[in-house]
Amino acid sequence: MREAEVLGKYLVVEGFKNVAVKDVDDLFNLIGSGSKTSHVQVLDAELVAGFEHVYFAVLNALKAFKSGINISKNLSIEILLFASGQDQIRRAIEILGVKRTTKKIVVVIVSDSREEALSTLNAISNIINGEADYSVIELNEEKISAIINAFGISRCELESSMRNSLENALKNVLVERAALSITRR
Repeated sequence: MREAEVLGKYLVVEGFKNVAVKDVDDLFNLIGSGSKTSHVQVLDAELVAGFEHVYFAVLNALKAFKSGINISKNLSIEILLFASGQDQIRRAIEILGVKRTTKKIVVVIVSDSREEALSTLNAISNIINGEADYSVIELNEEKISAIINAFGISRCELESSMRNSLENALKNVLVERAALSITRR
């Protein structure tokens, strides 16, 4: 689990592996019942490029709400939009949304306090049929090509962001895309 404060809100991010999603709608209804006051988003961990990817999606979503340029009326959906670099909800779900075949997930919780965020995580942990494992969030060799393909990242984009490693270049491209998506609003 990783925690951070973002624009006066509290962010908790946890990964889960060996998750069995029988019905996506049921999963979100159960999670919604476990989080009365927190905003929760669940992402496909196979396409998340580390904590920074999630952190900047949350930061941009909160900034969009503060400045009134949010696309969705729901902060959780806005986080999904920024994490996917999309401005269409349907496309964002196609890229990063949880599916019946998803086995590894990232749970993103945004709350007013640390206690509220941790309480929500505890409730969700009891709902999810899987085991907590933060390592599913981290970017690794196996995820790189899947992320490049899913996000349609070009060789040119990667090369322009290359500093010391392909992993860092990929993270930079995703963070930059999220930040630039605001300009399309």
